[in-house]
Amino acid sequence: MIKKYLLELATDKKQGAGSRMLKAVLFVLSVFYGAIIRGLILWYRLIPCRLSCKVVSVGNITLGGTGKTPLVEFIARYLKGQGSHVAIITRGYKKPKTGSALPRSSYASMGDEAAMLAHNLRDVSVIVDADRVAGSLRAIREHKADTVIFDDGFQQWRIAKDLEIVVVDAAVFFGNRQMIPRGILREPLSSLQRADIFVLNNTQVIADTAALHDWLARVNNRAMVVEAVAHPIGFYRIDNPDELLAPGIFKGKTVVLVSGIGNPDHFEKLIGTMGIQSALSVRYQDHYRYSPRDWQLLCARSKEKNIDTIITTQKDAVRFLSLYQKNPLCALYALRIELKIVKNEQRFLNRLLRLYSL
Repeated sequence: MIKKYLLELATDKKQGAGSRMLKAVLFVLSVFYGAIIRGLILWYRLIPCRLSCKVVSVGNITLGGTGKTPLVEFIARYLKGQGSHVAIITRGYKKPKTGSALPRSSYASMGDEAAMLAHNLRDVSVIVDADRVAGSLRAIREHKADTVIFDDGFQQWRIAKDLEIVVVDAAVFFGNRQMIPRGILREPLSSLQRADIFVLNNTQVIADTAALHDWLARVNNRAMVVEAVAHPIGFYRIDNPDELLAPGIFKGKTVVLVSGIGNPDHFEKLIGTMGIQSALSVRYQDHYRYSPRDWQLLCARSKEKNIDTIITTQKDAVRFLSLYQKNPLCALYALRIELKIVKNEQRFLNRLLRLYSL
């Protein structure tokens, strides 16, 4: 509840005299936070660490989900198809157990995003290591990687990168453009000058993106701007992910939605655009670790509404899997999406290929 309240303050959803006083305090704290971050950036960039492979970083500067992981999957799949030996290096945020994980490992040892990537990209090494340098060296040594992709790598200031990609949620953009905790910025907006490419994601919710393009050009006029959307490719029962069902299989039906992701609004709206009605939408915190009790209550609430189908995200599916296998109380399906570039796709692909001519 405290985290939710602070987020509402940071996004200016809370109003009133009391909220204004708290915002003033948060602003002071954000000034100190910004000064610390600026100092760390300068310090770590004094002597950059250079790896003996190509380094592609996909990240952002805001709190919440922007669609980084689907973009990482898109890039890895493309470069692999072009003959590169690709490895993905990820922190494995909030994984239940410690230690590095090998490709195609479980959620318990990798975390949700890494496990999802490992399943979707079975011929790509996915390495979980909070130390991105150590993870990259392992990728080079054990998997003969000539290219590493950092999932959420923008804040890896000490590592020299060949391509810096910043993902921006078109609907949220940069919020009130204030630093944490007054706003949602993890770094100052001036950090965007490091970007080589901006990927404006979820552009389907914006009628005209011209103003966003203009704003980004003022901050960094050398960076390419690419537009992308989340494209649904089908559903699968979470214990049978290899059998992909048609996107229209639930059209006209009423379901229950459940998600524990950074931006559940996009998931719920996407389901709506597919002609699916939701009688109930249950939201949890991003990376939430579901318990048997959560699963039982979710199924009970569904049955109260005479609904026997629950739909979740692919990232949530890996966290639900063991609970579902032990106690399949309801039918639980996951929506599989892929990132689709709708503007400047060929320029983007050409820029990726230029990595190997530099």
